[in-house]
Formats: sequence, structure tokens, C-alpha cells
Amino acid sequence: MLKKLASQTAIYGLSSIFGRFLNYLLVPLYTYYFTASEYGVVSEFYAYSGFLSVFLLLGFETGYFRFRSDNDKAYSTALRFVVFLNISVFALLFWLNPLISSALNYTTHPEYVLYFALILTFDALAALPFAKLRAENRALRFASIKIFEILLTVALSLFFIVLCPKLQVQNFAWLPYVYHPEIGVGYIFLANLIASGSKFLFLMPQLKGLTTGFDWQLFKRMARYSLPMVVIGFAGIINEMLDRALLKYLLPYDTVTNLAQLGIYSACYKLSILMTLFIQAFRYAAEPFFFSYAKKDDAKIVYARVLHYFSIFCVFIFLLVTLYLDFFKYFIGEEFRAGLHVVPILLLANLFLGIYVNLSIWYKLSDRTLMGACVSLFGAGLTIVLNIYWIPEFGYTGSAYATLACYASMAALSYGLGQKFYRVDYDVKSVLGYLILGIGLYFASVQLQPLLRWQVGCLSSMLMLLYLLITLLFERRRFAAQR
Repeated sequence: MLKKLASQTAIYGLSSIFGRFLNYLLVPLYTYYFTASEYGVVSEFYAYSGFLSVFLLLGFETGYFRFRSDNDKAYSTALRFVVFLNISVFALLFWLNPLISSALNYTTHPEYVLYFALILTFDALAALPFAKLRAENRALRFASIKIFEILLTVALSLFFIVLCPKLQVQNFAWLPYVYHPEIGVGYIFLANLIASGSKFLFLMPQLKGLTTGFDWQLFKRMARYSLPMVVIGFAGIINEMLDRALLKYLLPYDTVTNLAQLGIYSACYKLSILMTLFIQAFRYAAEPFFFSYAKKDDAKIVYARVLHYFSIFCVFIFLLVTLYLDFFKYFIGEEFRAGLHVVPILLLANLFLGIYVNLSIWYKLSDRTLMGACVSLFGAGLTIVLNIYWIPEFGYTGSAYATLACYASMAALSYGLGQKFYRVDYDVKSVLGYLILGIGLYFASVQLQPLLRWQVGCLSSMLMLLYLLITLLFERRRFAAQR
């Protein structure tokens, strides 16, 4: 079964990595073509969209996974509710657009709000069809649609941001119908909107589930299970996105400078994308795997092994980026490299997030989603307090440390509660051992590089090789002991 999980993670991961890598290549495009303050506008809107996306699903994606084996109407019931909810919310946002644009100081670009309202609607409507593909183990179709969306986003971004300004000089008659320079960074949003709409069209076959019917009693059960997931999701977005929403308002500078600082922080956050990609791919494969394997006799043994190998690979990613940061830095414009010092902090924070994802199975499998919500609320509260106190004092570095403190605390708290309500004998010593080893090798590179003055990459490669050799040595002993 571990092989099945690994293969599913590989398919989701390869598609996600390939797609996100293409999307990742847009970061240099954005950071070389737009100023830090302009990129800050993009970061701000994506931070807001994260909060709204939680309310547009209300946890029914996870609820579908939980009840799909109990009732054949689980999918159609959840899908009908999500469609009704999203149409209603979009109508409300459309009506309130003038007020929202004014409140965000974007009265000259009210179209930004509409672009994002549509993006959020299409993405939310696609969530349950994607969940159905995952539940049916149709990873290849899932992956192909995701990749198409990213490819279209990249193509449209290049068209609007790079090609259209050059074509404008040549006065093509058709160009004014598709390109207006005053939209500026809005073309980043527009490219995402067209790609999201196209993705939704490819998922139309999965919308046939609307005709299966609506089970009111099942809906109430799903709601009781899923609504606490809203709290968990909302708290998760606070932990992930709140720093970027607050930087504009809590930094002690003028609005333009604050947006520039936000742009720098957001661009550097992108350098931790390899960790984020792996965790996302793991989530796609692990959630249905954990639910389907829960009734097996060796389920808890398998869950412990999953966390063990997950930690090894995450530490590898942490070292890959931090040891070779002198190479990764060229993915962002020179103006944005002032924030490179936060990259190791954010990578470590996301590593703890991945550990928390593994540990969080206790409340999902024991139907204690309300307690899981309390853990997320604790993390959200810590994030809010630390950002309020640390941003004015330490700038975006304070936000990075707040993210690390939040995820590390949530992982520790989730482990403690899990041992009480759904005990899994995780090998804590090995997980912490590899984590300490990775951090130690990173600090060794920081201290030794100025002293040795070797060519950039030589010391990093030696330290990476050392990690792989130590891992191989200990894992061989583990295999030998298990025989």
C-alpha cells in the first residue's frame, strides 16, 4: 500500500511540480517586468482570495471523501450545495464591487475585484470534480487538467506582459480590442481567470453528478462533519496568508514602500515552492489513502512509516534549496533579493506544516473535526498575535518567524492530542533526528563558506552528499532491524 501511495503521490507530484514549475517561471517574469510595489498588489489580492476560497467550499470537499462510501448521493449532494453557494456569493461580490474597490484603495481598477471573484468561483466549482477524480484514482486526468491550466496561464501571461507591449509599437488594428496598458498587473489576474474558466470546461463531465439527486438527511450529516473544516481551513489560510494581508497595513512606512516590502517578501516566499509542491502533492494522494486504509490491521504502522519517509524527503528539499540558494536567487529580480534571508525560515515552517498534515489524521479518522478546528484556531491566534507584534518591529522577517512558530506549535499540539485520541507510534526520535541533521548541515554551510571560500556549490554539494550518506546508513540499519 505504501507503494500505491508513493505512485499516486508521484503522479500528483510530477504534474504539480511540472505545472507549478512552469508557473514558478512566471515569478522571474513578474519580478523583472514589474516593480516590487506592483507585485505587492498581486500578492495582496492572492492573500484575500485565500480567505474567501475557504468559504466557497465550506469543507464539503473533505466531507465528500468521508461519506462517499456510505451514500451514492454524497457527490451530487455536495456539488449542488457548492454550485448554489458560489453563484450566490459571486452575485453579492458583483453587487458590492464599488464598495469593495473603494475600501481596498483600488477605485481606479475595480475590475481587479471582479477578476478575482470569477477566479474564485471557477476554482471552487472545480474543487469537487477534482475530488471525485482523486477518489476514483484517476490521477492522470487530474494531472492533465492541472497542467493544461498552468500552461494556458503561462502562455497568456507571456502574451499580455511581454508580447502585447511589443506589438503595440507596430500599431496592429486588432490589439486595442485585447490589450490596454493601463490594466498593468491586472493582466496577471486576467491570465489566471481565462485559465481557470478553461479548466472548468474540461471538468464538465464530472458535473453530471448534479443529476443524481440531493439527500437532505445526508446533507445535514455532511454539514455537521464539514463545517468544522471551515474553521480549520480558515485558520490554515490565516497561518498561510495573513502575513501578506497585514504587511501593507502594519509596516511603518508609506503605502508604496509597504507594498514594495510585501512584494519582496512574497517573491522570496516563492523560493520555498519545492517544499510546498511536495506537501500539496502528498495531500492529494494521502487524504483518500488514509481514509481507505483506516480499517486495515496495520494501518497505524503504515501511518508511522509514512511520516518517517515524508520527513526524510522534506529535509532533503530543505537542504536542496538552502544549500543552493545562491543559484535559486536568480529566479527573482535583483530588487527582490533583499529578502533572501527569510527563505530558510519559510522552508522550515513549511516542513513543520507537512508534519502537521501527517499528524492531523487523528481528528479526521476519529470524527473529531471540532477538536482539529481548535488546533487550527490556536495556530491562527498565534499567527495573528505574533504578526501584530513582530511586523512593526522586525518587518517581514517577523512574519517569517511567526509562520515557523505557528506550524511548529500546531505540529506539537496535534501530536499530543493524536496520542490521546488516535494513538500512532510515530518514530519521533528519527523524525527529530533528521530535522536536526538538516538544520545543522545548513548552519555548517553558513559558517564554513566564508572561511573556506570554495567555489559556490562545492561545499553545498559535499554537505548534501553527507546527508544522503548518513540517511542511507541509518535506513539500511532500520531495514536490517525490521527483518
